[in-house]
Amino acid sequence: MSAKDRVGIHFTTKYEASATSRVRVPSRANLIGEHTDYNEGYVLPFAVDREMWFAFRPRIDQTVHIRSESFVDEVIFDLKHVTKGTGWGEYVKGVAWALSATGRELRGWDGFLASDIPMGAGMSSSAALCIGSAVAFAVASDFYLEARELAELSQRSENAWVGVDSGIMDPLVMAGGHRGYAQLIDCRTITAEDIAMSSETVSAILDTGTRRGHVVSAYNQRREECFEAARHFGISSLRDLDQETLESKGVGLPDAIYRRARHVVTENERTLRAADALRVGDAVTIGRLMVESHESLRDDYEVSSRPLDAMVIAANSAPGCFGARMMGGGFGGVAVALVDRSRATEFEKVVADSYTEITGLPAHVHLAEAVDGVVALPGTAS
Repeated sequence: MSAKDRVGIHFTTKYEASATSRVRVPSRANLIGEHTDYNEGYVLPFAVDREMWFAFRPRIDQTVHIRSESFVDEVIFDLKHVTKGTGWGEYVKGVAWALSATGRELRGWDGFLASDIPMGAGMSSSAALCIGSAVAFAVASDFYLEARELAELSQRSENAWVGVDSGIMDPLVMAGGHRGYAQLIDCRTITAEDIAMSSETVSAILDTGTRRGHVVSAYNQRREECFEAARHFGISSLRDLDQETLESKGVGLPDAIYRRARHVVTENERTLRAADALRVGDAVTIGRLMVESHESLRDDYEVSSRPLDAMVIAANSAPGCFGARMMGGGFGGVAVALVDRSRATEFEKVVADSYTEITGLPAHVHLAEAVDGVVALPGTAS
């Protein structure tokens, strides 16, 4: 049973009534452009058909009650006195805090959420939670949020309330993605260009079965290393650094800092070249750039893992694969591959068998389609 079907059952069981509204939030896959978003660079993601669903109904007061099938605890808080705590509810509270700062009057709601997005896998279940919460507040309180504001509110809540220094990519494509299209996002201007994805290829999400665990500190360390590199070059972000300047003026940088900068510079270049290739349907070039991206993430940015490397090797060796790389924050989770659609079934089997042979772990392969961004719907699914 899908999250779409489960969420209505959960809501009715919990509240002994039907929900008046639902919100569907897609997950996110990223063809290329990893760890460039918080460096004001370029990314090439698409909204993907793994979903988080909210079922809810407005309350007459300013209290929020929400439960999740993934957690035992119920989150309850008063919108007039939002205070920090711990746990998954901080993402919902952070959204309420960010919305209140805009001057909007918020109304409480009763809610339940169910999700088919794997947590801690690099598919940004946290951004989905923020986006879905923001739309629930908007529906319950009778106002509308444009995709860009929705994304910025989500990012602000994660950064300033939860304390995770996430970038703009995930919430922006979850809010504004379109079926059949990837988005070339400029993370400095926060603008997105839709680029059609070829019907002759399909993206595969390759779950290693491992999770990154408590690596927020490592993620934040990578950010700080990038900022240190930017300060060395006298620029506001590594977006403004080119290869020639890196090589000529990078003398004296600690080796790790130099390699972090090199990844960001080369990854931005790869992302723009991949967008050009996507526009003309050149899957071979996109695949080659994805392979180069993984090598850079593994060697220069040092955020891969043995299971991720094994999955990428299995994918790149499988029939029909143009290229594969790790995806997301790293240290565990998922990889992404671009595959010839006519050989996708064969690819799935070979990758799963090869990965298990290498690691002894089961592999989960999901052939992912690009879908529309978040949407609010009436009622509970029948």
